[in-house]
Amino acid sequence: MSIQAPRRTPAPTAVGTGLGDVLVPGDEGYDDARRTVFATGTPALVVRPRGEAEVAAALAYAAREGLALSVRSGGHGLTGRATNDGGMVVDLRHLDAVEVVDPHRHVVRVGAGATWGKVAAALAPHGLGVTAGDTAGVGVGGLALGGGVGWMVRRHGLAVDAMVAARVVLADGRTLVVGPDRHAGLFWALRGGGGNFGVVTSLDLVAARVGDVRFGSLAFAPDDPARLVTGWRDALRAADEELSSTLVLSPATGGRPAAVTALVCASHDDPTAADRSIEPLRRLGTLLADDVATVPYAAVLARGGHHPAGARLVGRNALVPRLDDAAVAAVVAAFEGDHPTALGLRALGGAFSRVLPDETAFAHRDAEVLVVGGVVVPADAPDAAVEEALTGWRGVAAHGTGAYVNFQGTATEADLHAAYPPATLARLRAVKRAYDPGNLFARNLNVAPVAPVTGGEASS
Repeated sequence: MSIQAPRRTPAPTAVGTGLGDVLVPGDEGYDDARRTVFATGTPALVVRPRGEAEVAAALAYAAREGLALSVRSGGHGLTGRATNDGGMVVDLRHLDAVEVVDPHRHVVRVGAGATWGKVAAALAPHGLGVTAGDTAGVGVGGLALGGGVGWMVRRHGLAVDAMVAARVVLADGRTLVVGPDRHAGLFWALRGGGGNFGVVTSLDLVAARVGDVRFGSLAFAPDDPARLVTGWRDALRAADEELSSTLVLSPATGGRPAAVTALVCASHDDPTAADRSIEPLRRLGTLLADDVATVPYAAVLARGGHHPAGARLVGRNALVPRLDDAAVAAVVAAFEGDHPTALGLRALGGAFSRVLPDETAFAHRDAEVLVVGGVVVPADAPDAAVEEALTGWRGVAAHGTGAYVNFQGTATEADLHAAYPPATLARLRAVKRAYDPGNLFARNLNVAPVAPVTGGEASS
């Protein structure tokens, strides 16, 4: 069963030592520590361990005191579950080392509290990069454990596809080193199952050789969105796997509508070859701006990512197996409809699709595109208003067969079944029973050790 939030706030003297840095209400720094990008909580305490022994001590304290537990690695999750009210936040920011541990195999060990910007900067002198992260400030642990979609997804797959080992602190305080031949079931579950099974303190990832890339955006007049989406789809279907791209359609809410294609393409030591791959994208429509340039791979990660003041961003996503004409029509209808939706389409395929569906807990390997939808509502909008705002999105979602954990704005039972097909979910529950039978790690897209009596193993 889930750990319940306490009815009291522990005093600093009650917390004791051995947990790392500790912040409680009233401490300097607490106000910042209780916030994430998309949520503000009032946790009873925020702990920042500096090693696995302190992580284990924090987990023991949370279990003993009956504290709801949030584990934070960056705090960019749309659901805001990296903070809470009345519980404990374990903030992994101090566990942020980045080290090349095997130069010959390009294996790098990354602390779960590092950001993708730090990883990119640390690996750049080695001519290496890891296939995950679009935004510099996003934490490694949360993104990687949910799958890890990034700019090299078509060439090198997901972050979980690069993972060869991990260190995990379990609810009972043990630290395990897991890999294909050590605790293989847990290793499988970590690669897409999120933070359900323990606190991952570091990951060993096989980095890719990467140097300069062609990177930038192409802005188009959004006067024919169907043509833009169809043309973008066709260009990516024909493109080399070195080319990765997104297409973002932004409705005229508070400004002018916009259509922007962002792209990354390896230069092959020959920028003209990369430009030949990019050229079909330049012909999608009326080109208004083109800032594509040759940059180091580490420079492609975006900065920023702020929650709009006084508003609430409601995010949804769908993994779409085929962006056919009907799916394109649904995207255009959501963009132009009475409840306009901002939409981001990311091309998949390539290395992403060459992994078998049961090889990792991220099972939706048949997806051609990941579609993310977002609407902005007032911060205090009631559920009915949110549902009305999502009217356009539902037409798009009907074409999806699954969902990506990291871009989902809710964490309901329906979301769980969308993220994990029945066989995958059953296998995740078995791993959960073995490693976290008490469901200490529940503030996530939660895989309970036993399926709810009324929920069953519904299909996605």
